[in-house]
Amino acid sequence: MTAATTGQKVLLDVQEAAQMLSMGRTAVFEEIRLGRLKSVKRGRTRLIPVQCIEEFVSLLLSEMGE
Repeated sequence: MTAATTGQKVLLDVQEAAQMLSMGRTAVFEEIRLGRLKSVKRGRTRLIPVQCIEEFVSLLLSEMGE
């Protein structure tokens, strides 16, 4: 089952993503600007797919091993 079929969100706004990542909104926008956290735009709203949050966490974990 996917998040869409279980009723879970698949797109989060920046505030929700920041809470999930235990980061501030400014830090999330900076990671988006750097291209490390992927996002999409719907109108004027910046949205982060949950899958991209998981990829970002994997990136952070891989950087720890350097």
